[in-house]
Amino acid sequence: MLKIKQELLDGLAGVLADLAPDQPVRAVFESPKVAAHGDFASTAAMQLAKPLKRNPRQLAEQLRDQLLELPVYRQWVSDIDIAGPGFINIRLKPAAKQQVVREVLTEAQAFGVLPPNGQRLMVEFVSANPTGPLHVGHGRQAALGDAICNLAATQGWDVYREFYYNDAGVQIATLANSTQLRARGIKPGDAEWPEAAYNGDYIADIAADFLARKTVHADDREVTASGDVSDLDAIREFAVAYLRHEQDLDLQAFAVRFDNFYLESSLYSDGKVAQTVQRLQDAGKTYEKDGALWLRSTDYGDDKDRVMRKGDGSYTYFVPDVAYHISKWERGFTRVVNIQGTDHHGTIARVRAGLQAAGVGIPPGYPDYVLHTMVRVMRGGVEVKISKRSGSYVTLRDLIEWTSKDAVRFFLLSRKPDTEYVFDVDLALAQNNDNPVYYVQYAHARICSVLAAWGGDVDTLGAVDLGALESDAAMGLMLTLARYPDMLAAAARDFAPHDVTFYLRELAAAYHSYYDAERILVDEAPVRLARLALVAATAQVLRNGLALLGVDAPRKM
Repeated sequence: MLKIKQELLDGLAGVLADLAPDQPVRAVFESPKVAAHGDFASTAAMQLAKPLKRNPRQLAEQLRDQLLELPVYRQWVSDIDIAGPGFINIRLKPAAKQQVVREVLTEAQAFGVLPPNGQRLMVEFVSANPTGPLHVGHGRQAALGDAICNLAATQGWDVYREFYYNDAGVQIATLANSTQLRARGIKPGDAEWPEAAYNGDYIADIAADFLARKTVHADDREVTASGDVSDLDAIREFAVAYLRHEQDLDLQAFAVRFDNFYLESSLYSDGKVAQTVQRLQDAGKTYEKDGALWLRSTDYGDDKDRVMRKGDGSYTYFVPDVAYHISKWERGFTRVVNIQGTDHHGTIARVRAGLQAAGVGIPPGYPDYVLHTMVRVMRGGVEVKISKRSGSYVTLRDLIEWTSKDAVRFFLLSRKPDTEYVFDVDLALAQNNDNPVYYVQYAHARICSVLAAWGGDVDTLGAVDLGALESDAAMGLMLTLARYPDMLAAAARDFAPHDVTFYLRELAAAYHSYYDAERILVDEAPVRLARLALVAATAQVLRNGLALLGVDAPRKM
């Protein structure tokens, strides 16, 4: 059906070019607002009416007549209706809709996937400070980043996944001091315990392992503890490695992988921060005031100039961010997406200003950002705010242990990133149609059960006669399947994996309706095989969509 749609679009484009060669009206199909009105709709007549000084409805009728003269329209279109002031509603023949079943079964995992476009895309996500376990907000970011990467790959991008470790600064110093205090026997509640210290049980675990001179293995490092309580640098190094390892375990439990872990500290040790500051000074984009070094960020749309280097000689946090993004550009990533919490909104303008001021060829609007809100967790009708593991918040691993990796991923992706989300643990455990991930997975398992009862070779279904698929339920299911490629393209373009969850729920609903409307394993072989082909194609698209979200497609439930 994809090929048929493109052929019909090409036909429309040719007619528009003949009718109005000087008017830039693209050939585009929309979905009619009312399904009964047709399968495709075009507003081309209404767009052309004013520049051509024509009545839009009469123009639509002329377009209809010319389209129906084309061989491709005679082959695949049953009728074209004109509605309202000039809407062109196209109704396909059953044979056109049936083609999507063959396309899905032939292309399998590649259905809707575009060939490589030769361009690289970096997606930076999670990027948690190694000062504690990953919380549910990090989980939302991990699910978003992973799904956005998968979506971009379907559109031909060469995707690179990066985790930026903020392993320098005040929070790391607090981690080291907290661990040192626990190693000395001082604990939360004691008079000597600072208010700013980290209180979670994990701090006591780090301290115990440091005293025991244990070795920890993280993704990029291995550190053996000295056991020397007075050596704060050694404690800091061990604590960061320990939490790097713990966060690696969190990511493994969530089935998220990265191509690279980039350390903030390397920006200082490699001289990239100093080089960036020098570039900005050489470009005349800085000035000294009140003992500090300022960036003229208002030259680039920021609401005020920003301090780069404070009076004590330390840099504000956006300076290494600018250096880091110059590094991304210099590594060949001309398209970059950052997945961050909405609390980072204020940094966007100053980072982009710094990148423009540096004069290294980075275009305006670089990088792209996807901002997400935090997540509230409900369990037993009560909001859960504290985890013993973290000391202050629900961890990602808590949520996975309470429910499942699949439920956490699907739920966290089921809303737009910038909308608040309440994760209902009880709903995630429910085995009913109110649980969206269960509803979608059950549709897949239900199809697998039908195919198993049939017992034939699914690979043979791609060649069967599909002519028996003419009922309204079958047509609705096939049209839903046909929407998958366009949905993928839009979700990838808009960084909107929630569109995939919406689509999968619609597809599952269309299948459940079809299953209730028509018996599949009927005696008549041609009808049975055609219906089996349709449900096998539906299972394939369900698998494809769930895989993009990092969710399993079980064969039994």
